[in-house]
Amino acid sequence: MQKNRTLIAVVAAVAMAAVATGGAFAYRQGPRTDAKADAKPLGGLPTPAGPTTTPTPSPSTPSRTPSAFTVAVKPTQKPTGPVKTAVALEKLPTGRVPQIPYLTGRTVRGGAGGEVKVPGSQDIHAIARLRQSVLAVVSAGDNTTEMLTLGADSAIERRTPNVTGIVTTEDGSAAAYNTTLTSDLGEDEAGTTVYAEQDKVQMVTVPDVWHATLLGYVNGKVYFQASGTRDGTTWTLYEWTPGAARATAIKTVPKPTAVSGDGAVAASLTALNDQHSCTSVLSIASGKRLWRTCEYQVDSFTHDGSTAIAGPIYRDGYGDGIAAALDAKTGGLLHEWSGVFLQTVAEDDQHLLIRADTGQETRAAIIRCTITTGACELATPLAVGTVMIGS
Repeated sequence: MQKNRTLIAVVAAVAMAAVATGGAFAYRQGPRTDAKADAKPLGGLPTPAGPTTTPTPSPSTPSRTPSAFTVAVKPTQKPTGPVKTAVALEKLPTGRVPQIPYLTGRTVRGGAGGEVKVPGSQDIHAIARLRQSVLAVVSAGDNTTEMLTLGADSAIERRTPNVTGIVTTEDGSAAAYNTTLTSDLGEDEAGTTVYAEQDKVQMVTVPDVWHATLLGYVNGKVYFQASGTRDGTTWTLYEWTPGAARATAIKTVPKPTAVSGDGAVAASLTALNDQHSCTSVLSIASGKRLWRTCEYQVDSFTHDGSTAIAGPIYRDGYGDGIAAALDAKTGGLLHEWSGVFLQTVAEDDQHLLIRADTGQETRAAIIRCTITTGACELATPLAVGTVMIGS
């Protein structure tokens, strides 16, 4: 569950870091908080020796029926204790390993599958599990990428050129990935092809769009955003049902940044001015604004839709200075963490996984933070090298 995050990247592909692909080409930094408290250990979490393996449920692609927001979003537990925490990585206790796919070095671990090594020495930009296979987006030359489909034995089964992003269904039975063509000067060219892979590979080509970014694969539909212009100052939400001849533009959600796990609500970057932004959470079916925040920028949701995962209102540079969990029904702050954060992903409906370090070329780790208490722990050891959360 990601190209340089300049201001245009914030505008054109703001959701890439949080959702979906699990990786990024470079990172941005936002404002810091002045919270002083160190994160406390999580309670009651077992510490197994390695990743757990769970059966993959049978594929299911129910159709989406728009529902009232009060039905679609479940209540969130109220926070306990302080709502802002400064994370001191070196002081965190060790907890269990991530329960979703993740990368350390060149080895994919976690989720429903064994360890798989990504061959070669190219930079790795995103990873995901698709049933027993691993999907890895890697550099493939100047300004280009490709996706490797790897078997359980780490052998390359297929190469798909120009893929830049991956999202999967929650059960890992299906994946969507999309292409971006790049000029010799490193600029995105028009058009994207979106693939959906389950029992077979299906695809749709969307011409005359730029900066296409996948937002989710939920209820049998693939959601992505793309700009109608190269400068990327505005962009549109698209919905595609695999097998359909074309993708449909959804006009109710301008400048989308995230789609909920049931496809009922979406986040919309309704204002972006210099070093500030405002996000609204809208009903996809009606466009009705459910709430608005000018304190955070919403990047994704927990799977049950009860919590919105957010970052700073402005991003430019290395990493984010904060990560936050908001009540998806009201927009109220549940907890805010401060540090240097490169990626934030929901592990489940109660915990966030955050890829964190203390600056460029420092030791990094994936940490797990509880939404209600704010307590954090190390999910991987602090180490030098590549660490990434997948899909």
